[in-house]
Formats: sequence, structure tokens, C-alpha cells
Amino acid sequence: MTWLLFSAGRGPGECQLAVTGLVAALMEEAAKSGIKAALVESEPGPYGPLSALVGLDGEGAGTLARSWEGSVLWICPSPLRPGWGRKNWFVGVSLLAPPPPSSAVRESDLRVETMRSSGAGGQHVNKTESAVRITHLPTGAVAVAREERSQHRNRALAMARLHAALADQVQQASRQADRDRWNRHDSLERGNPVRTYLGPDFRLR
Repeated sequence: MTWLLFSAGRGPGECQLAVTGLVAALMEEAAKSGIKAALVESEPGPYGPLSALVGLDGEGAGTLARSWEGSVLWICPSPLRPGWGRKNWFVGVSLLAPPPPSSAVRESDLRVETMRSSGAGGQHVNKTESAVRITHLPTGAVAVAREERSQHRNRALAMARLHAALADQVQQASRQADRDRWNRHDSLERGNPVRTYLGPDFRLR
């Protein structure tokens, strides 16, 4: 999955109209390429979205997303102010990585190790490998449990701790993604457009 953030920045209402048209153009281009495209969320403005987040998924999604990244120019007389001289409207498009999904942990992603418990505990200590350490290989998150004498119960405790650690990672990644989006929301760079669209039907030049 790849995310593209379309932003009108601090531009006028025409830039919000441009976000609507450009998102529709991306959706059409993705469909023709066999790439799934979906609107993740948008921030409404008075004339259209101030920003729109689009998710792309499928073979070629990354290549398509990179071909949009940068400033995109829409050339069209203002639909909001007839007779006004300005015809160039810019929208910023940023490539973002979505936060990792909070899906169930797969057994194949785990490395489970048993260890001998340590510390006070009487005759059972250091004689049986009841402590459990579980490593989530995709993220490197580690959880250890050694409180219980039963390996089975220590494993259950370690799994609970691992799930909590992974959930915390997802929340942190989501907060960072939100910060990145807002930082880029106001960083619209005009000039040197990577794409130019013409007219009310948004024809690619």
C-alpha cells in the first residue's frame, strides 16, 4: 500500500477544486493500470478538499505514485471568479508511507525461545526452562516472561506483552504519519510541475 497526499496548501478555492479533479484523474489512471485506488480520508474546505489522502495498492502502485509526487499544475479559467485573469492553480502531491496495520500476529513471524528462570524461587529455579522470550521478526519487538513456573503460562504472558508492544508501535507510527502529513500540507512548492492538466475536464497535457 502506498499513500499520496494531495494538498491545496494555502491556495485559494480554485486549488481546492483542483484537488477534487486531480484525485479523480489519479483514480481513472490507476483503474486503467489495474491498480486499486481508494480515498482514505479528506479534509473538507468551502470549495472542495483542503487535502485528500489516497491509497494505492497493487503491482505498479509505487511507480504510479512517484510519477505524481511534486507540484501538479491545473490550467483553467477560474470557475469561481469568471473573468479573473489568473489561470494557473497548483496542488502539492506528497508520497507517504502508511502506518503498519494492526493485524493479528502470525505464528510464522515469531521466534520463541525458552530459558531457565533466575532469581529466588526454590528448587525449581534453573532446573527447567520455563521462561519464554518471543521475538516478532518483522519489527524486532521482544517480550519476555519468567514470573510463572509453567512455561505455558509464561508464553501466554509474553504474547500478551508482545501484542501490547506492537500496538504501541502502531500508535507511534500513526502519530508520526499524521505529523508528516501536516508538515507537508503547508509545504506546497509552486513551479516546475511534474504534471500539467488542462481545462474543466482535467486533460493531461
